[in-house]
Amino acid sequence: MISLSKFFKENQWSELAALVLLLLLLVIGAVPGYLTGQWQWKQPPPVTSLKELKQIRKTGLTLPGWQTTEQAQQQIGERKWSLQVIKKVDSESQAILLLLPQNGPMDQPEVEWTEINGWGRSRWGKWDIAQSRSAEFIVKQSLGAKSNAETKVDARFFRASTKNQTFAVLQWYAMPNGGNTSPFNWFLSDQLAQWRKQRTPWVAVSIVIPIEPLGQVEKSWPLAQSIGEIVQTALMATAL
Repeated sequence: MISLSKFFKENQWSELAALVLLLLLLVIGAVPGYLTGQWQWKQPPPVTSLKELKQIRKTGLTLPGWQTTEQAQQQIGERKWSLQVIKKVDSESQAILLLLPQNGPMDQPEVEWTEINGWGRSRWGKWDIAQSRSAEFIVKQSLGAKSNAETKVDARFFRASTKNQTFAVLQWYAMPNGGNTSPFNWFLSDQLAQWRKQRTPWVAVSIVIPIEPLGQVEKSWPLAQSIGEIVQTALMATAL
């Protein structure tokens, strides 16, 4: 068994290594800008898929095997999300799909999960989180007749209880190279992309699945994982 002190020490070293790498890249990247007077962070490279990202907010996302029964722009916090009610074809399974796509080259993920918590409390009276854990799933993309590429998503999975309903919730930031719940993960990826004169687009994803009152959230994991894989695949194919 790994001791807590060793665990924190290992985490601190990994975070320190990431920070050192990021600082090194920023310093190296700043030298040409300093010499020419063209500072990259004043005008970062464009997000090439920005038009497709903005379209998600207006029309939602088309998901194979799922039917959209309702879609609208929903004010959550200070921004508008796409709220999409989906129903599985030939099944009674339903879910709410909340998507916040990047809205501009300077837009970055920050407090999306806090805003979702506030939205839940305002909509249902309360939003109590329990049984929270990290969750991982793999998305496979076909590269040809004989090979597939695997993309990993590190998400957050928990139960949210309201006055009248209980939900299983799966959350992550979708990116072209996978997904993660931490804004810092996107920031590091975007800085590396800018070094190559590119960008890392992102979409905040919250999948909200109705379950039995105060039920065990793990019972709904297969369904949540299945929807998560379909959503990440669709985003990578159309907007990321």
